[in-house]
Amino acid sequence: MIIRAAILLLVAVVAEIALRLQLGVEPGMVLIPVILFAALIVFILPGRIYRRWGYDMGDEQLRILRGFLWRTDTIVPFNRIQHIDVAQGPLQRLFGLSTLIVHTAGTHNSIVTLPGLATANAEEMRDTIKDHIRQDMI
Repeated sequence: MIIRAAILLLVAVVAEIALRLQLGVEPGMVLIPVILFAALIVFILPGRIYRRWGYDMGDEQLRILRGFLWRTDTIVPFNRIQHIDVAQGPLQRLFGLSTLIVHTAGTHNSIVTLPGLATANAEEMRDTIKDHIRQDMI
């Protein structure tokens, strides 16, 4: 989000300079609204998006709810799961977070991710799902 806001601000600065030189527009006519919008993107939107993620791990399936404007409800039956990954980027590692990545059989939505989990929770979920898969194979 920060990178998008920075690009938006850079474009706004260029547009402001061009409009001031070409049309004599008052300073801040472009930049002030864009700064306010960038602040919204960086400080308010990520928290609202994060609060819209949810999951429920039942006995036979993993259900993931997500979406800010458009809600998506994904149900992944354990018997469709091919393999599971727990991934961490450098920023996630700094905060002790991980992303659970579930690879399923099929082509449509065959990779389902659940970001922002505490690393211990992600590893516990991975192990629980792995145990369910092993039981199904016996």
